[in-house]
This record gives sequence, structure tokens and C-alpha cells, in this order.
Amino acid sequence: MDQSKRNHIGIQWKMYAILIVFVGLIIGVIWLFQVQMMSYFYQVTRFNELELSATKISAELGNSNRLESVTSECASEYYADIWVYQVNSDQSSVLLHSEKGSGEWNVPLMTQNFSELYEKVRTNGGRYVAMLSSDDFYGNSEWVILHDNEGSPSSDPIFLNNSVRSMAIYLELDHVGDSEYLVVQMAHLTPLRAMVKTLQNQALIIGLVLAILALVMAWIISRLITKPFLKMNSAAKQLAQGYYDVNFEGKGYREINELSDTLNYAARELAATDRLQKELISNVSHDLRTPLTMIKGYAEVMRDIPGENIPENVQIIIDETSRLSELVNDMLDLSRLRSGVRKPEMQAFSLTETVRNTLLRYERLIKQDGYRIDFLAEEDARIFADRNMILQVVYNLINNAINYTGEDRRVLVCQEIIENRVCISVIDTGEGISEDQLSMIWERYYKVDKVHKRAAVGTGLGLSIVKGILELHHASYGVKSTLGKGSVFWFELNCYDSGDPSLSHSDYIEADYERQENNETNFTK
Repeated sequence: MDQSKRNHIGIQWKMYAILIVFVGLIIGVIWLFQVQMMSYFYQVTRFNELELSATKISAELGNSNRLESVTSECASEYYADIWVYQVNSDQSSVLLHSEKGSGEWNVPLMTQNFSELYEKVRTNGGRYVAMLSSDDFYGNSEWVILHDNEGSPSSDPIFLNNSVRSMAIYLELDHVGDSEYLVVQMAHLTPLRAMVKTLQNQALIIGLVLAILALVMAWIISRLITKPFLKMNSAAKQLAQGYYDVNFEGKGYREINELSDTLNYAARELAATDRLQKELISNVSHDLRTPLTMIKGYAEVMRDIPGENIPENVQIIIDETSRLSELVNDMLDLSRLRSGVRKPEMQAFSLTETVRNTLLRYERLIKQDGYRIDFLAEEDARIFADRNMILQVVYNLINNAINYTGEDRRVLVCQEIIENRVCISVIDTGEGISEDQLSMIWERYYKVDKVHKRAAVGTGLGLSIVKGILELHHASYGVKSTLGKGSVFWFELNCYDSGDPSLSHSDYIEADYERQENNETNFTK
């Protein structure tokens, strides 16, 4: 097996790994927040409740009618013991109201430690919170402070030991008019050791269940996803072996459907390319073999049979040699065009005059075989291009029309100027070409079965050369055809106005290039 294949894991195993990692992250988050930080969140919540209770009570200070009911509501809602004192100027205190929300009252402890509490909250900016030990709390005469916020009134004390029984105390000093009030709140902090242990066990069980579910889901999902890929992979291997009729099937997912459509399209294109390649080899072999056979045959006849060295036999050898030379030249021209070796030599010239001169080559064909070739042009059109290349385009298009025109043997060449662009159309009256084959006729040696006969004249490379030259000039080109009526081959170029000093020769080529890029297609008009 290839080393690169061994170093890559399959989708199914990768899916397993991803889901297991995901489950591990979930369990880690649960463990962190539900187990490790349970005490933190619980204590923060209790202190926030006491802060909210103090805010509600402070809003009613000075209102004796509402103070009692609000204090009672807060003690019941937040499960806290509450004392509200009015502090005199000599730091003596008067207990205005108290409510029991939890535990047992320890009024002596509050009375004995009042001065200390008042001093702490006053020096701490009016707010003091602490965590007290609740072991044997009631009955003792001294505070056992585990942690407080002395010196930092904006922070709450957080004690993370889940096993220590403790109490939260919250003191707030407020001023209403000339009076000073001290609100004291105390609440139990329940040890969470048993709860944390329970959550630990739950987390382990949940993790195990999620891991099993992840494996099952990974297997199901990977099967659903990998099944079409495995089918397409198998089909791709057949395609690589040259079986171009293979069909890629992808169902269930939009991306897989698009991939299967793309691969089916690629398979069809490869099949078409393979077919054209085989036709190319066959046609080139035939076109080379036929003239060589005739040359050899007539030469042997002239050598072996006295009296056969006549001008007619010599002319046949010359004609076949010319045909062979034309085929080789066309193949070289096409090769140079596609490789980029052949570069256009740009010049301004009359396209109308070039077409007329090309038609002079067909006078013998017109007189001898009865062909009728008409050229319609209302005015002279000048272009900036390679004259020899454009002449070759016109010549090849007319040859193609002659080969495939109808029984009337008529070919019509039209020139039309529209919006500073000149269009040359070559029209025949042959059998026409079906729409699904129009884009293929520009390929080398392509022939339309049962519609066009094989060219009796030419090399079969004419339209490929036309395509290469026109694309080299960034020209628009195309074909329209109707079955039973004939075909129209056309191309367009910018007209060249030598009297316009604002545009250089390169401007006209650039304009043609932009025109070509903006066209949606080259095969319709």
C-alpha cells in the first residue's frame, strides 16, 4: 500500500475521534462548573442574595410602617437572620427590628460584638462581609472569622472548602437624614461535600453514557457519509482504468450530489476526449496513408510499365504530394497556435478586399464543378489584425461550406458592420448540425455522424485552426445551424479607423479582448 494512504485515517475513525474529544470536552466543562466550582457559585449566590436583601431594607429605613414587613419578607425569602439597628452619636445602638430566618438567635453574641462590628463596617467604607465558623457558634462569646473583605469593600469573601460548616455575615451602614442605621444579616452556608460527591458520580456515569452514544452516532453518521464516497471512489478507480461509461451516484447531501454531477461531467468529457483522440489517430493515419499509397502506386506504375510516364500520372503524384504537404502544414499550424509559438503580426488592412481576393481562388471550382459562391458587402471594412491569419480563417470557412453545402452547391459570404464591429458570415445549404454537437465541431477531425459527410477536400483541421486564430485575436465567433436547412459560421472583429488619433493599434486589440471576456458564450449569436 502507498505510504501516503497508510498515513491517513478514514472518515469513520476520524468521526470517532472527533465525537470522543467533543464528549470529553463536555464532561470536562460539567466537571469544572458542577463539581470543582460548585462551592464558589453557591457562596457567590448567597452573598448576592444578602446584598439584594440589604438593598431592599435600606430603601425602607426611616419608614417604620414598611420596614418591619420588608425585613420579614427578606428573612423568609433569603433564609437569613436580620437585625436593624439605629446608631446614636455616642455609638450606642437601638434595635429597631429583627427577624429570624434560620438557626437559633444569639442576641448576646450580637450585643457583645456590636462595637467591633460597627467599627469594621465604618472603617471599611460602609460595607463589610465575612465568613464565620458555625461550629459551636451559638453559645460562644467571640467571633471566629474564617475570611472577610476588610480593606476591600467591593469584594466578597469566597471560601472554597466544601466540608467546613460556616455562616455568611453581611453588614451595611446607611445614613437617612441625620440618623445612622446598621443592617446586620446572617445566613447559613450549607456544606456541599455530599452534593459534590453525588455530582462526581453523576458526571462519571454521564460521561460513560455519552461516550457510548458518541461511538454509536459516529458509526451511524460515518456510514451515512462514507457510503456515497466509497461508491464514488470505486467508480473513480474504474474511470482511471479507462471505463468512461461509469456512473457516479451521490444521494442524500447537496455537496455529494454536486460532486457526483461534477465527476459525471468529467467522465463524459474524458470519454469525448478519448473518442476524439482515437478519431484523430484514425483520421490522420488515413489521411497520411491515402496520398502516400497513391504516390507509391503511380510511381511504381511509371517505373515498371513502359508508356505510363505520362503527364496525367505525374499530375496525380503532384496533387497527392500537395495534399500531403497541406495536411502536414495544417498540423504544424495548429500545433504552433496551441503551443503559442505562432504570434500574429498585426497590421491594418481591408477585410473586404481580403475576402474578395480569397474568392478568386475558387474560380476554377466554380467553372468546373458548378459551385456558386456569392459575397455580399455594402461597404469596405478595415481591421487591425494578422492579414495572413485572417485570410486563412476565411479560406477555411469557405472550404468547410463547400464541403458540406447542399445539392444547389451554393455558398454565401456576408459582411455586415454593426456598431463599429464587422461580422463575416459563411452560409451553406447543407443538412445542418444538431444543437448538442455544435460545440464539438471546432475539435480536430470531429465529424457529425449521419449528418455531415467526411470532407472531400481539405485536411479536417480547418475549423480547429479557425478557432485557434480567432482566439489569438480575442475575436468573437460561433455557429448557428438548423437541421435540413444549413449552417452559418461567423466571426466578429473591431473595425479599424485610421483617422482616429486617440486610439493606438493596441487599443483595438484590447477592446476585442474585453468584448470577448464580456460574452457569455462564444457559440451563440
